[in-house]
Amino acid sequence: MEIKEFLAEWHNDSPTLLVHTSGSTGEPKPMWVEKRHMEASAQMTCDFLGLKEGDTALLCMSLDYIAGKMMVVRSLVRGLRLITVEPNGHPSWEGDVAFAAMVPMQVFNLLQTPNGCRRLMRIQHLLIGGGAIDEAMARILADFPNQVWSTYGMTETLSHIALRRLNGPDATEWYTPLPGISLSLSDEGCLRIDAPALHEGMLVTNDIVELAPDGRFRVLGRKDNVVCSGGIKIQMEEVERLLRSHLREPYLITKRRDEKFGEAVVLLTEGDTMKAEAVCRQVLPKYWQPRDYVSVAHIPMTETGKPARKQAEAMAQKPSR
Repeated sequence: MEIKEFLAEWHNDSPTLLVHTSGSTGEPKPMWVEKRHMEASAQMTCDFLGLKEGDTALLCMSLDYIAGKMMVVRSLVRGLRLITVEPNGHPSWEGDVAFAAMVPMQVFNLLQTPNGCRRLMRIQHLLIGGGAIDEAMARILADFPNQVWSTYGMTETLSHIALRRLNGPDATEWYTPLPGISLSLSDEGCLRIDAPALHEGMLVTNDIVELAPDGRFRVLGRKDNVVCSGGIKIQMEEVERLLRSHLREPYLITKRRDEKFGEAVVLLTEGDTMKAEAVCRQVLPKYWQPRDYVSVAHIPMTETGKPARKQAEAMAQKPSR
C-alpha cells in the first residue's frame, strides 16, 4: 500500500479502516477497526513518549500492517514530520529522528554495520515490536545512548498497549501499560486487556504472563505454544530462551503428536542437528529436551518477522529419524 492510498482511506467518510493481522499463528485475517480508536492509540503513545508537534518520525514499515498505519496516524494526530523510506529489511535514512518503530529483523540488519549502528543511535525513541528480541541483540542495545523500547501489543489493540525499556538504568523485563489500559489474568493465567478507548469489550489474549501488583507484567509465552508431553507442560518460548546463548544457527521449538507422550518437543534448525542435540542435552532439563531434531533450509517466519508457528508445526509432523 502506498501512503497516498492510505491517506485517501483515512480521510474518506467511513468511520472504519481495514487492517490485517500479522499471521504469526495462522493465516492473516482482515479486521475492520474504528478510526477514532486509532486516534486514541496514537495519543497514548505520543503522550507516553513526550512527542511534540514538529518532531521527526520515521516510517520504514509496510502500510499493509497496523504498525505502519499507526506511524502515519501518530504523525497526523500529533503533527509530527513524517519521513518515509522503502519498507525493507535494511532501512536507510539520514539525520536525527525523534521517533521510529521497527521489527527485530530490521534492527538486527542495521546492527551489522557501524553506519547502521550510528543511524539507530540517532533515533531518540526507537520502538521494536512484532517479534522476539534475542539476548544477543538486547546486550548490544543495552549500551545505546538513546531510548530503546520493546513493545507489547497486537492488531486488535491497534499496535502496542505497553512498553519496556531495553537500555539504560531503567532497562527491565517488565512491560508498563499505557495510561487508560487495565490488565488482569484469566483463569488460565493469560493476559486480559481492558482498553475502552481502543477496543470494545474485554480482550483475552493467548499470552501467559506474570502480573505485578503495580500493574506491570512479564510475558512467559503463548498458551497455544505449550507442549503437553507426558503430563508436563512445556512453554516453547522458555525453551528457546534457554538456548539463545548456546545455539548460533537459527532454530525454533515446535511440537508434533506422539503416541506415547501425547505431544513431543521438536527442534527445527538451519544448522547441524547433532550439534543442536548435544547443546540441548547439556542446557535443558531432561523433560524439556526435544525428542526429534529436524534440519530445515529456513526457519519459517511471517512477513513481520515473527515465528510462523503453524508452519513450523507442519514441518515437524514427520520425524527426521
